[in-house]
Amino acid sequence: MKDLHDEIHANVQRALQEDIGSGDLTATLIPEETALAATVVSRENAVLCGMQWFEACFRLLNPATVVKWFAKDGDAVRAGQALCRIQGNARTMLTAERSALNFLQLLSAVATQTRRYADAIAGTRAVIVDTRKTLPGLRVAQKYSVTCGGGVNHRIGLYDGILIKENHIIAAGGIQPALKKAMAIAPPGVFVQIEVESLQELQEALTAGARMVLLDNFALDQLADAVALTRGQAGEAVILEASGNITLDNVRQVAETGVDRISIGSLTKNIQAIDLSMRFAEPG
Repeated sequence: MKDLHDEIHANVQRALQEDIGSGDLTATLIPEETALAATVVSRENAVLCGMQWFEACFRLLNPATVVKWFAKDGDAVRAGQALCRIQGNARTMLTAERSALNFLQLLSAVATQTRRYADAIAGTRAVIVDTRKTLPGLRVAQKYSVTCGGGVNHRIGLYDGILIKENHIIAAGGIQPALKKAMAIAPPGVFVQIEVESLQELQEALTAGARMVLLDNFALDQLADAVALTRGQAGEAVILEASGNITLDNVRQVAETGVDRISIGSLTKNIQAIDLSMRFAEPG
């Protein structure tokens, strides 16, 4: 994964720049030297994630801001629980508030949804894997959140893994030539994965030497057949990943077919922000 510190700095700089622009007009209502404290509270059960992004929003505007956390990334928090206390200059705290909460709400939502899926398949051999269906500019942040929720990152982008999908297969002239070319060009340590849509295509991929296969939109009985076919020919040497139309309602059944990985695009794509509240203490 890219350097997390640099990514956080870039994310936060962009967020503050788009929000503040030429200046926070409303914050000028507050006397310049006013110091205050505030508390962030979760209004629902969640998995906390995004502490570093949250803090960076305040500290980029005022390095003297102090944030004391009562939980850490990856912790389950409950409705009504205080997450942190912030102390510092009132103007800069008010200016940073919305961007800071946006990061914390979004990233906690990704971690929370991932934890639901990870808990649903606990005790099976499968792991929950993310995809590239992320919000533009926030891929590393969201993939970090997946790990906080108990999931596993797939490739970060197009540069660190080869996933041969249907259109690649068509353009390359078929499964065998696509795999052959991919294996020839893959740098050391870069995986090669191929997507198949039927047991016949799976057999073709195995014959061509596939060692990582994405089973796209397979029914449960087809997944079980795919596992039996693969284990019968290649043992544990081939990694099987299920993908497509998988929800919390059926993910356990998918895991029990014996697949190794289950990729869920909705972890980072269909996200409802966690409800958080930041309230200032009365001065005095």
